[in-house]
Amino acid sequence: MSVRIQPTAQVDPSAEVGEGSAVWDLAQIREEARLGRSCVVGRGAYVGPGVRIGDNVKLQNYALVYEPAELADGVFVGPSAVLTNDFYPRSVDPQGRQKRDGDWQPVAVRVAEGASLGARSVCVAPVRVGRWALVAAGAVVTRDVPDFALVAGVPARRIGWVGRAGVRLVEHADEPGVWHCPETGTRHLEQDGVLTEEG
Repeated sequence: MSVRIQPTAQVDPSAEVGEGSAVWDLAQIREEARLGRSCVVGRGAYVGPGVRIGDNVKLQNYALVYEPAELADGVFVGPSAVLTNDFYPRSVDPQGRQKRDGDWQPVAVRVAEGASLGARSVCVAPVRVGRWALVAAGAVVTRDVPDFALVAGVPARRIGWVGRAGVRLVEHADEPGVWHCPETGTRHLEQDGVLTEEG
């Protein structure tokens, strides 16, 4: 399986792009970035220096993934989503001098296995999005998102749970804290605000 890189894309020679991956028009992958196998980097997407991306990750058109972000296997980043890296962003220091590399400490957004970030969502670093979580389109994530959580709004708050299929889970009427996926039938258990798959 070969790597497909469009002629208008910019991939730094020090970056690694895994087998079967595709990098589309006007995308940019910076120095020392590492992408796993079978990834898709959409038109105009940006991957910062040293970013780590697992296998089967999709970055949709114009997604911006700033260093030192880490995306695990199976992550989806929707169109125009942004993963920031500076909690106190400034162009200049208190004396009015333009900030350069080394004048500030970048912080990471970490996105765990199978999680999805909806179109135009923003993750304000430092923050972690849990396994198989779903961030709604337009949401602004300012605190950690639990595994399987469905979050929405500005700032993002949990409004439900989702399973691996991305479908909103349904709570059993006669078993509080027991949730199931209407698509796959998988059962989940909720305890103290934490959801786990049964079995």
